[in-house]
Amino acid sequence: MVTQKKIDNNIKKYLIYAKNVHKIYDTGKISVKALQGIELKIKSGDMVAIMGPSGCGKTTLLNCLSGLDNITEGNIWIDGELLNTMDDDLKSEFRAKHMGFVFQFYNLLPVLTAIENIEISLRIAGITPDRAHDRAMRLLDLVGLQDRCDHKPAELSGGQRQRVTIARALANEPLIVWADEPTGDLDSNTSEEILDLMCDLNKKNHQTFVLVTHDSKVAQRAQRVIQMNNGRII
Repeated sequence: MVTQKKIDNNIKKYLIYAKNVHKIYDTGKISVKALQGIELKIKSGDMVAIMGPSGCGKTTLLNCLSGLDNITEGNIWIDGELLNTMDDDLKSEFRAKHMGFVFQFYNLLPVLTAIENIEISLRIAGITPDRAHDRAMRLLDLVGLQDRCDHKPAELSGGQRQRVTIARALANEPLIVWADEPTGDLDSNTSEEILDLMCDLNKKNHQTFVLVTHDSKVAQRAQRVIQMNNGRII
């Protein structure tokens, strides 16, 4: 029999630990089992791709692991903290401190410049304006866009917008960067540039990346590929 102490020690070996996770969407008329008994362990510094056909549950899994969506059953630990027992305010604070997000369609504020899009996330986290500006500029330099700092999203290419999104995701030095189809809106050459950047950040900063993708070329760049189908890891 496994003792509670041994279970806790085992959990602490992993940055992300999911046990028997279920997610059911119930409208009252129809019930959809989006996740069915997910078991998952990811170590700090890993670069992991989650793959599967459309509707298989991979984005739902990312949303549940990051606390953007609540689970129906099971447990999720992030850095030893039990995520699913936190209330919404605690989860929001935990995400702000420990997680960064990269989405397919960027989610940048169109009225703000590249540097302002990064600064705003730092200001929300309580960073002073001067420090936020300096850090945002360093991040833009890191992703090769310091010379585009005063450009608004509409004045940037798709690849440049995604670089700003990645810089924003790194703003608070997160433990984990979640990326949902990060190259889905980009051409093949730009996709390679973005993947090169994420791989480089993963290696240099020991940053943990979890990528949701349907593209095998993206998955090939990860250290580990998790295949999903019908709400299960196969």
